[in-house]
Amino acid sequence: MEVQAHGKHVGISAQKMRLVVDLVRGRRAEDALQMLKFMPQGAAKEVAKVLRTAIGNAEENFGLNPADLMVVRAFADEGPTRKWRRFGARGRFKPLLRRSSHITIVLKEREGAAA
Repeated sequence: MEVQAHGKHVGISAQKMRLVVDLVRGRRAEDALQMLKFMPQGAAKEVAKVLRTAIGNAEENFGLNPADLMVVRAFADEGPTRKWRRFGARGRFKPLLRRSSHITIVLKEREGAAA
């Protein structure tokens, strides 16, 4: 059984988010949360939020034990980009791109978990 959670319109670019998400993939859910707690990246806080939501979904909706959960899939896709105007020297126009991303985390119960 797979349980998933999404984080939409997070105000960090997908490129920066993928650096953190790649470290979480394939780990036990509790270990991943502990690792994210001590990471200096701003994206780690957002990924931890989505991971806690996925663990809560598994516990509340399906009655799964959080100690038996593993991060099977985790990825960050690009979200909408806000385009801001910045005016430069000599009347030039300098566009500012505020990128966002969508995070998806999928958890699954480990094979050796007691039912």
